[in-house]
Amino acid sequence: MATTSRGRTQDRARVAAGQDHELKYEAKKEGVSKEAVKGAVKKAGNSRKKVEAELGRK
Repeated sequence: MATTSRGRTQDRARVAAGQDHELKYEAKKEGVSKEAVKGAVKKAGNSRKKVEAELGRK
């Protein structure tokens, strides 16, 4: 697992809805808005696979 500049490990299997850059990345990757990604995280949880599945249903 990669580490951040603060020495913390990154979890690439999760989407941090509070981080604008993560929302932008996922929105661009899926071709949807940041708000859609945020809604999917709220509905499906922060698992990247579940968020992508939720966005794929729309």
